[in-house]
Amino acid sequence: MNRPVYLALHYQNENCHPDGRIRVGIAADAPWREERMGNARRLIAGMRAAGAPIIHVRLAVDPDYRDVTVNTDLIRGWVEAGAWKEGTWGVEFLEGCEPAEGELVVTHTRNSVFHGCSVPDALRALGADHLFISGVSTAYVVEGSVRHATDIGYECTVVADACATATDEQHEAALRAMTPLARIMTVDEALASLA
Repeated sequence: MNRPVYLALHYQNENCHPDGRIRVGIAADAPWREERMGNARRLIAGMRAAGAPIIHVRLAVDPDYRDVTVNTDLIRGWVEAGAWKEGTWGVEFLEGCEPAEGELVVTHTRNSVFHGCSVPDALRALGADHLFISGVSTAYVVEGSVRHATDIGYECTVVADACATATDEQHEAALRAMTPLARIMTVDEALASLA
């Protein structure tokens, strides 16, 4: 690994907090919520301690949805719920997952973090060749981004126990789908690999 970079994806109130409007990230009553979000906080802190650059990717859209192509049931659900509106509590970072001073924050409006935003430029500027990726939801932003990243030449590691999706079955299915494309590690394994 020459230059690992950590992509922290969608650790926001809308899909991670029990009062958020989006349930494809973590169901409101998911028993693993606190464990997974605790792991996310630990991973972010560990990446900082290891000196790995962190790019925090947030989902946020114009309040009238004019910057969103409403072409999937997933996005129709956002609109019906009134979710992901820029300037609202929902798009703020979950407590403990906020960016530190100097860490890059990128906003996007789709599943892949390589579409329609500055993540590709930031990774080139950082000289990245290996991406550590975690976030919410495993089955959408994480998997969509891993597939895109590997197509354009990055090696990827998914930090599985800092990811979540609506159900554990969907989470495990997404991890199985990504296994031929990326290494799947725990937070402890990922941080040990950087030591």
